[in-house]
Amino acid sequence: MSEDLGPETTRGSRRGSADRAGRADRVDRRFGWLLVVALLAVPMAVIPGERLTIVSLWGFLNTSGSGLGAGSYPVWAYFLEQPRPFGALPASIRAWPLAIGFYLLAAASATAGVALGREDRRVTGALLVLAATASLWVSVGVATRFGVGTTSGWLAVIPVGAIATLAVVAAVYRRDLREIVEA
Repeated sequence: MSEDLGPETTRGSRRGSADRAGRADRVDRRFGWLLVVALLAVPMAVIPGERLTIVSLWGFLNTSGSGLGAGSYPVWAYFLEQPRPFGALPASIRAWPLAIGFYLLAAASATAGVALGREDRRVTGALLVLAATASLWVSVGVATRFGVGTTSGWLAVIPVGAIATLAVVAAVYRRDLREIVEA
């Protein structure tokens, strides 16, 4: 006792599933965009201790051991006030502008996906992998200045930015990046 619903109902059913898939894709894009833009506020490294230091894309934030005093030093001031030429700086410091650039390009790519519906998610994911690599490079450089591996221990500098970025890549862009490897 099967009832033939005809071609109109079948097309309507396909259209309905396509609409649901389109809505799900828009939600995925918005969620991915939100996570990518949030990464701009995540610190690259956290240096715990008596004086907590946060190394962000945009500079340093220090807290003093007593009271509520805090100080900040923007990254552009560091580069503008630096007496040495850029090429003479440690490699980890030279990676800092790369990290900023990769994060901004990934955010622009994700924004284009939400605003214009035009995003190559493989590009966004790859830019985030590059951003995580550059952020980790900065964190490792900061860690060597704080003596990681000697008396201060391995958790003297925590690479929060690289960890958070790789988590976003794994959660949002994993399938898209797999296409690059499998192609």
